[in-house]
Amino acid sequence: MPHTKRRRLVTTAVAVSLGATALAACGSSDDSKADSGPVSLTYWAWAPGMDKVVDLWNKGEGKKDQITVTVKKQASGDTLVTKILTAHKAKNGPDLVQAEYQALPTLVSNNAVADISKSVGDARSKFADGVWQQVTLGTDAVYAVPQDIGPMMFYYRADLFKKYGLKVPTTWDEFARTARALKKKAPDVDLTTFSANDSGLFAGLAQQAGAKWWTTSGDKWKVAINDAATQKVAKFWGGLVKEGAIDNQPMYTPAWNKALDTGKQIAWVSAVWAPGTLTTAAPDTKGKWAMAPLPQWSADQDVTGSWGGSSTAVTTDSKHQEAAAKFAAWLNTNGDALNALAKESGIYPASTSAQLSGAFSNPPEYFSNQADFYTEAAKIAGTTAPSAWGPNVNVAYTTFNDAFGAAAKNKSDFVTALNTVQDATVADMKKQGFEVSQ
Repeated sequence: MPHTKRRRLVTTAVAVSLGATALAACGSSDDSKADSGPVSLTYWAWAPGMDKVVDLWNKGEGKKDQITVTVKKQASGDTLVTKILTAHKAKNGPDLVQAEYQALPTLVSNNAVADISKSVGDARSKFADGVWQQVTLGTDAVYAVPQDIGPMMFYYRADLFKKYGLKVPTTWDEFARTARALKKKAPDVDLTTFSANDSGLFAGLAQQAGAKWWTTSGDKWKVAINDAATQKVAKFWGGLVKEGAIDNQPMYTPAWNKALDTGKQIAWVSAVWAPGTLTTAAPDTKGKWAMAPLPQWSADQDVTGSWGGSSTAVTTDSKHQEAAAKFAAWLNTNGDALNALAKESGIYPASTSAQLSGAFSNPPEYFSNQADFYTEAAKIAGTTAPSAWGPNVNVAYTTFNDAFGAAAKNKSDFVTALNTVQDATVADMKKQGFEVSQ
């Protein structure tokens, strides 16, 4: 989803850290009783057109069940998380919130969102395992219902791959060889760039490689941002940058747009929302791109990472948690609601049944030459690897941007930069009062 791709979450001074309390014990709700009589719920969300989607509920299921939902449009990312935590501290939060997956551990560890497993547990069958795991955080609890996802894919200029005699890489080794082969044939052209200002992209690549950056055991957190899987990813991209096989400039700049639009960069590791970005960044190349699965670390693997996405969570401040959970499940599993979300909010649904229906029956206009775009996207989405987020992703992401930004610019060691991210993240967690195992 384009508007989620670069957001970071924030743990603010208003948040009261639960310290050594295990994540799995947080955010539970034992008083989610059935509501009788009319119920009014407030939903904080940033997605465009959400009020139109909610109108379907209010005129249909909501009217029948006497549950009315009102959308309060919010800013996204850091700003929304801060506002949620501030409201929770004052005990006047909304009933529901749109929460990015990486924000959930922060909200859970501050007891701001409720465990709704008793109300929405049967929704699990609607989602891929790796997607559902993002709202359970690896526990028996359910802290939200998945809404949209950002499975990662490989985008390339089909015409220029043909011109330069290149094959679409199916492994990362092939990717590296393709980058080098292109440099020999066209020294002024890059396969792609390593963008150090996109921590979410790197996190998704590490996720695909099997990284588990944050995990819990008992009352302690383990932080492993520099684990073996992530070091492998860092060495791979750092090596390509150092030898000059790929560019080392950030994305989403006028220079990057021009490189894509003029064929100076001919591939992009991105996510399912990429067509929307390419429409703006490279308008002159419409119909010349194609999409394929992400290259794998070994030929026998079939797994992708995730870059972006959000969920619908019920807050612990809500006095009508069961009613709120019922709406959250409807919003993200009902066919009419999902079609409306795609049309009005531009999301790529987390629900597997919606990924091949409605708005996704035909390819994006930018990819009109690839009729099976969404068929392939749905297959790829089903291979999403589990994620492992923690309560201070903001610190890790900010440090990543600084450390990897310098490493990319200077073509220095990426593993050293990775260790810097690890150390800063651990130090911040200890400062907040979390117990961290070594």
